[in-house]
Amino acid sequence: MFPATIFDYNGVLVDDEVVHLEAFRDVLGPLGITVSEQDYWERYLGFDDAGAFRAIFADRGRTATDEQVRSLIEAKRPRYLERARGTLRGFAGASALVRRRAEAGPVAIVSGALRDEIALGLSVLGVTANVMAIVSAEDTKHSKPHPEGYLLGIDALTGSLGPRAAQAVVIEDSVAGVEAAKSAKLACVAVTHSYPREELQKVGADLIVDDLDAITDSALAALAARIGI
Repeated sequence: MFPATIFDYNGVLVDDEVVHLEAFRDVLGPLGITVSEQDYWERYLGFDDAGAFRAIFADRGRTATDEQVRSLIEAKRPRYLERARGTLRGFAGASALVRRRAEAGPVAIVSGALRDEIALGLSVLGVTANVMAIVSAEDTKHSKPHPEGYLLGIDALTGSLGPRAAQAVVIEDSVAGVEAAKSAKLACVAVTHSYPREELQKVGADLIVDDLDAITDSALAALAARIGI
């Protein structure tokens, strides 16, 4: 069995992408920039805030300075939190899966979300105490599909697992997230909350499921055996 589990956050544990889209619209609207739902899902879903803002500007022939990106991130933060409080909901089976995986070994979160956003979601799910480490947007220089976040996740798990931390399994939902996990040489289970099975398969997900309830101990044991963990 895998000795540890690393969860993505947005789109895996909490269903908050619409909240993010509306928060992006809140801060970009005054700048004359609109983001359609189709563009968000097809173009910007895998980015952290900094990467998304830069990509949104670039797609419109504009350049965002580092200072402007930092300002937009800080402007979006309270907008997200205001919208999320009281309305944030977890995906079916999310809380139970985190608790079950925590019984099997350490659990970490690696996400492009901000730390206070992740903290809010874990509190809503009631699993704060089950998560040993969090790697958030503030901890990385590169967003997914770059593997930096997952490599930092392995580092965070190494203190308790040693070299076996590199045998952790990742739970992802996005194409960029699967690419990041595989670039970090980690096994990856992808759930079809955000992308169709075919796209997740193309980027190398080791197991694809339609919901979190399908990530059973037996399914993970079979995957671990198949890839030689």
